[in-house]
Amino acid sequence: MVRAGYSAVAMARARELPTRLGLALFIAGAATLMAPSIWPVIWYAAMLVGQAIDWVAFRPFRGEPVYPTPGQSVLCIVSAALNTTLYSSISVYLWIQGGEFGPLFAMIQVAGGLLHVSLHMHHVRSLLIASVIPHAAYFLGLPLLTLATTRDLAAVAILIAALLYVAHLVVAVRQSMRTAGDMRAAKVEALIQRDRAKQASEAKSEFLAVISHEIRTPLNAMISGANLLRRTRLDTRQREHVTMLLEGGDILLGLLNDVLDFSKIEAGKMRLESAEMNVRNKLAALHRLWEPKALSQGLRLSVVVDEAVPETVRTDPLRFQQILFNLLSNAVKFTRDGAIRVNVTWDEATSRLTAEVHDTGCGIAPEQVDSIFDSFEQASAGDTRRYGGTGLGLAISRRLAEVMGGSLSVSSAPGEGSTFTLVVRVEAAEARRAAQPRPAPRAAAVSLEGRSILAVDDHEVNRRILDLLLEPHGCRLTLVENGAQAVEAAGVEVFDAILMDMQMPVMDGLEATRRIRASGPNVATPVIALTANAMDVHKAAWDGAGVHAFLTKPIDPALLARTLGEACAERDQAMEIAAAAVA
Repeated sequence: MVRAGYSAVAMARARELPTRLGLALFIAGAATLMAPSIWPVIWYAAMLVGQAIDWVAFRPFRGEPVYPTPGQSVLCIVSAALNTTLYSSISVYLWIQGGEFGPLFAMIQVAGGLLHVSLHMHHVRSLLIASVIPHAAYFLGLPLLTLATTRDLAAVAILIAALLYVAHLVVAVRQSMRTAGDMRAAKVEALIQRDRAKQASEAKSEFLAVISHEIRTPLNAMISGANLLRRTRLDTRQREHVTMLLEGGDILLGLLNDVLDFSKIEAGKMRLESAEMNVRNKLAALHRLWEPKALSQGLRLSVVVDEAVPETVRTDPLRFQQILFNLLSNAVKFTRDGAIRVNVTWDEATSRLTAEVHDTGCGIAPEQVDSIFDSFEQASAGDTRRYGGTGLGLAISRRLAEVMGGSLSVSSAPGEGSTFTLVVRVEAAEARRAAQPRPAPRAAAVSLEGRSILAVDDHEVNRRILDLLLEPHGCRLTLVENGAQAVEAAGVEVFDAILMDMQMPVMDGLEATRRIRASGPNVATPVIALTANAMDVHKAAWDGAGVHAFLTKPIDPALLARTLGEACAERDQAMEIAAAAVA
């Protein structure tokens, strides 16, 4: 409190110094006009000296707030008293020599000084008292002196007015101090609440990270086990059971991703990518994905893209797909018969892409339309029991649309279906892409036959899953349990690629990757993060360690094989370039 008070006073005095010097010059000029003599000049010179002393006295407190030493406190108090004494001393000259208007000018000048120090010195009580006493002595003393020497009744009126002014000033200063104290207390409370909210947000993020990791680990075993089982010879009934397992796993993974996405959006940590997207290809992929499900329910699914829609736009393809995926999922879920139609149009003037998803489903009651975009909300409680889900899909979709500079709205009527309208701002990329050279065609997928892969995972089931998933590709797999063993293995054998888990005992995957990158025969070997830690902060940590790719569990077998193949191909190319340079 004392430290902040001295700092506030010092900053205010430094800020108001030009005003004080200018006002003093004006007062000296007015005094010279009313009573010409050398005294106003001497007074102004004394004021300059006093302000110089004041500048030096308060200089230690104009930077970062610091506690004053006893000597510094005394110097500041003496400086404040000296300057107010000097400032109001001109009132004596004006009162005596200023003629008819001199006393009035003198009282106004001292009253202004009292108000000024009351406003700027109240942060420190001792400085306030030291500043107020000299002003008050002049303000009340001059009328008292006149009354005692001349018995002039006019002095009585001036004295009463002065007393009233001081009384009002005391009340105003006390109120100002109380208000300032309340504001400081409110500021402190706001900072405390902000820190609590920050801690709660961090705790929630940490909790979600832990839950995500703990759910993904057994989910990886379940989905990978089902994928491995599907490779075996099964009868029709067994294959149905495996399909049920995989569908259940996909639903669990989708719910987990929804919760993580919603948490990121709430925390303002959702980061959008900017990449080129072929609009028709993306919509065709969504059509292929959802048409079998729609047909199985007797529904017709159609996608109509207006001719004006650019072939390629720049946006976040993943989030655009996620929104439409959620809308189509809801349309299929809530439509029992009829059709689902997706219409896509383009507004060149505003660079906005509009996608309307219309269904002939049950529709939404007017009183429920506004709430369906709320978190964990569905049109009715029965919908959760009948159709399942968390009620996060539409909430996430609308937030994503807004983050992408667009909107998501709905028009619906019970029994007549619903139309969800997604509008996003995108950039037509055709012209720019036409001016750029076409990229070289991607090489065919590289075979993993004979490749040497180091796989690092502390969980025995995960290691077994990796062994079973990669065995058909003909690669040679070296399995270790932690980062320390990975560093040891990487120090004695050259690998084509390394699969690295994150959370492990003895040494985590990040530290192991850094050590492998630092020296040894695998400095240039591509490292692929394969972890149940799927949050953005984890991806950023892996990016900092310099990994080739970031894959999350549950493992996608096709994606794993493709990523390993690409990593091995890039390593081969790098080695060829290095060999050519040496030659």
